[in-house]
Amino acid sequence: MTRRILLANPRGFCAGVERAIRIIEELLEIHPDAPLYVRKEIVHNRDVVEKLRARGVIFVEELDEVPEGALVVFSAHGVAKAVQRHAKERNLRVLDATCPLVSKVHVEAMRFNREGYFLLFIGHDGHDEVAGTLGQVNGGIALVESIADAEAVAPPDPERVALITQTTLSLDDTLAIVDVLKRRFPAMREPQRSDICYATQNRQNAVHGLAEHADVVIVVGSSNSSNSVRLMDCSLDKDTPAYLLDDPAMLDAAWFEGAATIGVTAGASTPEQLVLRVVARISELTGVETVEEFGQPEPPIVFRLPRELDRAV
Repeated sequence: MTRRILLANPRGFCAGVERAIRIIEELLEIHPDAPLYVRKEIVHNRDVVEKLRARGVIFVEELDEVPEGALVVFSAHGVAKAVQRHAKERNLRVLDATCPLVSKVHVEAMRFNREGYFLLFIGHDGHDEVAGTLGQVNGGIALVESIADAEAVAPPDPERVALITQTTLSLDDTLAIVDVLKRRFPAMREPQRSDICYATQNRQNAVHGLAEHADVVIVVGSSNSSNSVRLMDCSLDKDTPAYLLDDPAMLDAAWFEGAATIGVTAGASTPEQLVLRVVARISELTGVETVEEFGQPEPPIVFRLPRELDRAV
């Protein structure tokens, strides 16, 4: 049986994740001896977080854990207005690593809210990005997680509703929900461009193609990474078995029994070094020596650093 590994393109780090990690690395260079605090995980990847923690970065859940006047970074997922106010009250020095595409959704939420629209927000309750976006407005917003929610949501004025979306969802899943909302609220306002981020969509498209050529797909990413979970779902939608993991030790040789082609992809918060370690472990378990790139890499995109960091550098 011919056996090979196909590496999906694009895969791994997106521009927003690269920007957030670079902010941390620049701060570690500028202030090597000062404690550096990060509210929540800078990105949803255990490997990234553990390596930064080993370099002295202190991850906290809330700002009360940060000493007054200390330096703190907000994660790539964004924060609510109340968190920003709390940081000012405690005289914290803040660098905001919110992904610019998440900031775009925040701006949309505030604009629609100012114009008197009730917001319908498609997202997953409990996700850090969702908490940050919900906290951009003081009421006038409802979280829609499913088709059932879309059928049940009851805005005060059906003629004055607007739609926003969590950036890391599956486009296929959101389309079904959006169709219901459009049927119920024909006058619903939408952003000029989709809120689903380019990296999320590109990686999902790549997995749709990969799953048609692979007998099993391995998604390298952490379980709290929404976009990584969606990649696994994309493979399962094609009836191709898929497994999500963020440690090569989690691989099970039984997953590859009878598999001639093994697909590998990675979520937008997964470093390439981790992907290569997973590929090496698959080769050890299966004896596969042929590793091929599948698909085309996306054009390089770079988000500029915050002005505060530019000035510090």
